[in-house]
Amino acid sequence: MMLGLSLPEFTLLHVVISLVGIAAGLIFFGALSSGRWLSRANGLFLTFTILTSVTGFLFPPKPIGPPFIFGVVSLVLLAIALFSLFVQQARGPGRIIFLVTALIAQWLNMVVLVVQSFQKIPALNALAPTGAEPPVLAGQALMLLIILFFAWRTIPARIGHAILR
Repeated sequence: MMLGLSLPEFTLLHVVISLVGIAAGLIFFGALSSGRWLSRANGLFLTFTILTSVTGFLFPPKPIGPPFIFGVVSLVLLAIALFSLFVQQARGPGRIIFLVTALIAQWLNMVVLVVQSFQKIPALNALAPTGAEPPVLAGQALMLLIILFFAWRTIPARIGHAILR
């Protein structure tokens, strides 16, 4: 039992938390790419992305592998993003640091979504039973393209603002 929940219940909670974080991140970065800063969406994205990593560590222990490493890297990136956002108030280079670290954290969650989808959803698992087949790689590449699009739309616009402030 974790947090008073059975393993299946805890897994469902973790998945819901992850999906909320991913959705909020997509909404936030989508709006930001068109020049709108959605504070609530950003707050949801940061909170639920942190919760995703933290709840991931509460699963029964396994050898250190990609899930553990992704969780640690994500939390480090989010700590830097939070510092840039709240301590530096996303001013000057802090804006760019926030965007880069937050975008990478979003990408990590999206990659995990693809991998877990191919592992857990029977129809997808049938397409890629080992997780190393082209459909999984294509899904991960699509996630990278989405993040690169957001980076392309948000970071150059912020560089000019960072230099001016």
